[in-house]
Amino acid sequence: MTSPLRPLTLLFGVHAHQPVGNFPEVIEEAHLRCYRMFLQTLERYPAFRFSVHFSGWLLDVMLQRWPEDMEQLAMMTRRGQVEWFGSGDCEPVLAAIPHRDRITQIQTLSDRIERHFGQRPLGAWLTERVWESSVVPSLTETGIRYVTVDDYHFLCAGQPASKLDGFFTTEENDHHLDLFPISEQARYRFPFQPAAEAVAWLEEVARSGQQSVIYFDDIEKFGIWPQTYEWVYEQGWLDQFLQGVLASPLLQTAHFSEFHRQEKTKGIVYLPTTSYIEMNEWTLPASAARAWHSLMEQEKQAGRFEAEKPFLRGGIWRNFFSKYPESNWMHKRVLAASRALAALPAKLRTPERQEWLHRAQANDAYWHGLFGGLYLPHLRRAIWNNLLALEAALGGEKTTTRIDLDLDGCDEIFMRHSTLLAVVRADGDAALVEFSSYPLTHNFGDTLRRIDEAYHDKLTEDCCQTATQGGIASAHDRLAFRHDVSLEDAAPDTRPRGLFMESLWDGRSVDHYREEGECFVAYVEDARIEKSYRLDKEGLAVRYRTTGLEEALQIRLNIAMPSCDGYFGRYILENGDIPCGFGQPLTIPAMTRLTLEDGVLKGALTLQCDTPVALVARPHHTVSQSEAGFEKIMQCVELTIAWSPETSGNHLTIFLNSHDHETHPA
Repeated sequence: MTSPLRPLTLLFGVHAHQPVGNFPEVIEEAHLRCYRMFLQTLERYPAFRFSVHFSGWLLDVMLQRWPEDMEQLAMMTRRGQVEWFGSGDCEPVLAAIPHRDRITQIQTLSDRIERHFGQRPLGAWLTERVWESSVVPSLTETGIRYVTVDDYHFLCAGQPASKLDGFFTTEENDHHLDLFPISEQARYRFPFQPAAEAVAWLEEVARSGQQSVIYFDDIEKFGIWPQTYEWVYEQGWLDQFLQGVLASPLLQTAHFSEFHRQEKTKGIVYLPTTSYIEMNEWTLPASAARAWHSLMEQEKQAGRFEAEKPFLRGGIWRNFFSKYPESNWMHKRVLAASRALAALPAKLRTPERQEWLHRAQANDAYWHGLFGGLYLPHLRRAIWNNLLALEAALGGEKTTTRIDLDLDGCDEIFMRHSTLLAVVRADGDAALVEFSSYPLTHNFGDTLRRIDEAYHDKLTEDCCQTATQGGIASAHDRLAFRHDVSLEDAAPDTRPRGLFMESLWDGRSVDHYREEGECFVAYVEDARIEKSYRLDKEGLAVRYRTTGLEEALQIRLNIAMPSCDGYFGRYILENGDIPCGFGQPLTIPAMTRLTLEDGVLKGALTLQCDTPVALVARPHHTVSQSEAGFEKIMQCVELTIAWSPETSGNHLTIFLNSHDHETHPA
């Protein structure tokens, strides 16, 4: 007589996150279409036990704006339905920040959860499931006993798929941590497969003798991803799934903590540095990503992909710093701020300053794939807002320092005054890579160049959405367009997007400056071009002097304004006229002063020349892909100054300064 099957344990967890600085209306929609609906549905099924992770910044927003929903979640916690997972407070990639900051990030969120919900997390969600073994001591020192990573991580370590129905143990420097493998099949089935089929699949797994299925993924799949609100709530997928699981004699739900306490480890494992498989493609440079994708398709066609994918891993998350210089610059600037804060006496490392640092470490604006927010100016701006607020609080005297901060082989010259920071890269362009206002906590140099992206190849393909049978399409499988996009829109830039980038009237770049004394000098045939920078309380002065230059010089400034093509950004001419907004082209035959005023910034940037020049302004867009489809995003305004030394003299000085509306009302 055979013994009855032991019920399969479904360990079900959801991760809720919004990027620091995301638009309030986006969070409002996420709340209405996902967070509230999900909690209200689960509340009706108290026997369905599940785990939840909210990033700290989102949790603060929810507690402030929708306390009734958070009280509902607290009630579900008290009655034993909910287990809380911790993580870094503002959702950093733990591997990309120092150990000291991992500790404060994890402790801050655990303290917040315990304070509001009466439970201190034993488990942690790893941002984007980025695994590096160096994070183990930080997790264990803050009371974390287990984390979830993808089953793909285990396959890459040579573990057989049949064994991935429990937790394993790893160690780093004598710190022990347990690891739960998230089922890729479950991630791709829930909630995209019809509920009855998803439950039947779980029962089939139970009949095979497997002891658990581990699911932990974005809650946004339950209402925010395209088509999911109608599918999950209006058509009842979530109710049907919960009812099916609870009605099945082959299935049971439990918390990770219960399973962890009752079961034994499946043994020691050492995982390679990796993330989920799609991320390993996104982090590769375009040429490598194309080769990787081609190899994947080749193996799929040959029927070998499932067996061989653990050995065809692609890149790692930190490669984003190599792929995108703008991401690398933010990261290295934040690391420097972390060092400065850590060097202070303990009494000066206040919670407010710690919070600014934590928010500047939020992962979203540092990377890009189908998800990730590097291409979104408002998310990068949130990083700069918090970083500059921290630096302003730390203070400092007027200084000029030199260092290769971003480790690219070229020094950066930092010129700091009480209210402004200007950074010049000492390479062939000798351009301004950062121009930051401390009172406005804004970096006017925060833009993004157009680079070759592997997914741009889709712009030449037959762009139609593939029909699906018996379910809905995952964002990974959709092809859609939010804006009209052409191949020209995606053409890569040949030079960085800085301020004070020069070229000749015939289009030749002036990109071979070298330092001579206190200025940068470039030679174009028999002509000499000098460029120098000076920062003081009045602002930044950039001086040009030419000798023997017969053709006009074009000086390009890429300036990041928060409103971009929104309603609150506008140009103001020297006579007070307002010709247009930042999203429209502007041509001025002769000018000496132009103001860029921004209602979101609550301030302005003024450009002034000591001799009349011609100016052309136009928006700079990039083309990116998100879960909603291809989109064009305005990154900055591109100002091109045309100056003819032959007709205007061989000296030109351009002044830049910023001010807020209170000190200089419009």
